[in-house]
Amino acid sequence: MGIDAIFDTHNWALVPFHFWSLVFFAFGCIVGSFLNVCIYRMPLDLSIVTPPSHCPHCKYAIPFYLNVPLLTWLWLRGRCKNCAAPISPRYFVVELLTGLMFLSCWLMFGQQSVWLALVYTVFLAGLITATFIDFEHFIIPDEITLGGAAAGLVISFLLPRLHEATTNGQGMGRGLVGLAAGAGIVYAILRLGKLMFGRQRLKLEPGTKIVFSETALCLPDKEIPYEEFFYRKSDAIVLSAQTVELVDRGYQDVTLRLSPQELKIGDERINPETVKHLEAVCSEIVVPREAMGLGDVKFMGAIGAFIGWQGALFSLMVSSMIGAAVGVVLIVLGKREWSSRMPYGPYIALAAVIWLFGGKLVFHALFAI
Repeated sequence: MGIDAIFDTHNWALVPFHFWSLVFFAFGCIVGSFLNVCIYRMPLDLSIVTPPSHCPHCKYAIPFYLNVPLLTWLWLRGRCKNCAAPISPRYFVVELLTGLMFLSCWLMFGQQSVWLALVYTVFLAGLITATFIDFEHFIIPDEITLGGAAAGLVISFLLPRLHEATTNGQGMGRGLVGLAAGAGIVYAILRLGKLMFGRQRLKLEPGTKIVFSETALCLPDKEIPYEEFFYRKSDAIVLSAQTVELVDRGYQDVTLRLSPQELKIGDERINPETVKHLEAVCSEIVVPREAMGLGDVKFMGAIGAFIGWQGALFSLMVSSMIGAAVGVVLIVLGKREWSSRMPYGPYIALAAVIWLFGGKLVFHALFAI
């Protein structure tokens, strides 16, 4: 039996439809367990293959019979079997959410095309992983964005139906247009936001020491990679420092300005590549600010490769509405400062999910596209 026959909808219909519903839910929970590994390890640049699942507290290797999605977490009441350290509820939430998303894919697309249902489960798995990583670390790894874009293009070619195309070339073309539209629109917004809201003033406690490492600005509570600040040669981090310390000398009561091309301390100009260590004490720092990060640009490109330019445009519009609604709610609750700590990637992911499960029909009805 060929692979086309294996995934032929008529063959799957020989088995009760909701048997496959149960299979998709169970499979989704299993995949969710793997996504938890990705969510924990990818931001730390750890292998998602080795070592096997283990407790992050005591390093206890989790045997297979204690690694059953959903059930194990409930049975152990969210604690490690070996050391009783708490296991984050996120593990249970991701497994359940992935199971429900896979089930929804089957219910929505299973009768149309088994292949389509399976492809969308892959797409949703990427959205879930990106969302939880972005919430915790404010980054979306390239493995998800660039890898997702590549996967979207390959699938667009192999499964033209993904873009309602009739030939492989047409499917690939629509995938490319979706990728370019998604990334291009968000990049244009990023550039416009840079012009309109190009700087952000960060208040610090008096006497706060900050460190400029080789790769990041290290504040007391977080590290921010330079790539999040420096998009253009004119971008610069500026502060009025009480003291500045280099390896071989120090300064007092000077203005420090760091750009990709130059470090300026007072009137002295230094090549940043020659500076091995730099720290400063200050109470305020002015940094370049973007409306979005480049991670969001790549993320939207990957989404567009899967759902086309209309889906990318819809995701952008709806994600802005979701972000605005969340901002209003936080203001009403007296948590205005939280809005600046919310990453944008999860809004985009939620909007893409809405597109899959009904938004596409609304979009076509409104715009007749």
